[in-house]
Amino acid sequence: EVQLVESGGGLVQAGGSLRLSCAASGFTFDDYAIGWFRQAPGKEREGVSCISSSDGSTYYADSVKGRFTISSDNAKNTVYLQMNSPKPEDTAVYYCAAARGGLGPLLELYDYWGQGTQVTVSS
Repeated sequence: EVQLVESGGGLVQAGGSLRLSCAASGFTFDDYAIGWFRQAPGKEREGVSCISSSDGSTYYADSVKGRFTISSDNAKNTVYLQMNSPKPEDTAVYYCAAARGGLGPLLELYDYWGQGTQVTVSS
């Protein structure tokens, strides 16, 4: 059974830091890219960052470049999203997802999704 389980969400002050984790199981991790997406109330889900498990290539949305860092521990089948200097506008439910067919922010690329974890950034 494929599972993507997010953890690490919570309440953080603007300018602080938070690390999200995405633990994957049930598929060949090295064959997939793992992406982080977020959805704020009343807004569409958007791509935040993603990483190729095979070669480490990454993508970042312009809104998080220089503040968020994505990394992968292939031995643990886990991808992390380090959120530094978060802003109130980063408040959203964060989802991780797995894509076999490519790397990028398009939702249509992704085959499997986690249930999400809430991140709230206070000002």
